[in-house]
Amino acid sequence: MVRFLSIYKTFLRGALKLVGMTTQAVEIEPGTVLNFWLPTDTTNNKPTLVFLHGFGFDGILTWQFQVLALVKTYAVYVPDFLFFGGSFTDRPERTVEFQSECMARGLRKLGVEKCTLVGLSYGGMVAFKMAEMYPDLVESMVVTCSVMALTESVSNAALQRIGFSSWPDYLLPKTADGTKTLLDIATYNLPRLPQFIYKEILEMISIYRKEKTELLEALVISDREFTIPRYPQKVYLLWGENDLIFDMETARNLKEQVGQKATLKAIEKAGHLVNLERPCVYNRELKRILASAQQS
Repeated sequence: MVRFLSIYKTFLRGALKLVGMTTQAVEIEPGTVLNFWLPTDTTNNKPTLVFLHGFGFDGILTWQFQVLALVKTYAVYVPDFLFFGGSFTDRPERTVEFQSECMARGLRKLGVEKCTLVGLSYGGMVAFKMAEMYPDLVESMVVTCSVMALTESVSNAALQRIGFSSWPDYLLPKTADGTKTLLDIATYNLPRLPQFIYKEILEMISIYRKEKTELLEALVISDREFTIPRYPQKVYLLWGENDLIFDMETARNLKEQVGQKATLKAIEKAGHLVNLERPCVYNRELKRILASAQQS
C-alpha cells in the first residue's frame, strides 16, 4: 500500500537538503536525544531562528512552509520535542520546564548563543518558559496561538469551547474520525481529506501515546501555581483570528499579561494552525516581525 505521508516526507527531506538543511541527533545526556533540522553550514553570521512545534505534528511538518521561506535569510533550527519525531528520553520528567531545559542544552551543544524563538501552541508555552529560564539565549519571541502557561482556568475555558473534557481526548484521538475532528477544530476551513490520510496521521500521532498523554497531564497547572514572569525580550503575538482553542480574547489577555513589550497581529480566515492554513500570509507577517525585531 502506498503511504502518502511517507512519500511526502521523503520529498520534503529532499527539498530541505537542496536549500542547505540537514538533520542531526543531539545527545543531551545518556538516554535523552533530540533530533534537529539545522543548517548544513553553521559558520555563517545569519540571525538564528528556532521553530518550536505544536502538539500534533513533528517540527519539520509543522514549520515546512516557514523554513523554506526563511532559510536564505536566517540560520534556521527546527527541533523535535521529546516523544515527537526522532526525539526521546528515558527520564520520567514530562514538564514544560524539562522540555525547555533540553531545548536550551541542545541548542548550546550546536553552538547557538542567541536566537529568536517562533513557537506554535505547545511550542509557544515552551518558548515562554525558555525565555524565562534562559534570557541570555532568547533575544525575542514570536508566539502563535498559545499562552504563557496552561492554567486550569485557561484550560477549562478552551476545552469548553471545543467540546472536550480533556486534552488527551482531543489531541490523541483513537480513530480516523477523531483525527478529522481534531483537524476540523484546529483549522478555519480545512478541505475534507481522504480517509487514508486521516488514518496515516492517526498512526503518526499514536507513536509514544503513553508518554504524550503524560506530557499533556503535566501541562495543566493550578492557577495558584502560576505567577506572570517579567520578560526582558520583545514578544510578538501572531494569531489565527478564528482560533477556537485559544481565541482572540485569550490573545488579548496574553498581550496584557506580557505588557508593553508585546504586539498582537491577527490573520483573518485562519484557525489554530494558521501557519499551515495560510502560509503565505503568515510568512509575510513573520518576515515583517523578524525585520522589526532585528532593528530594535
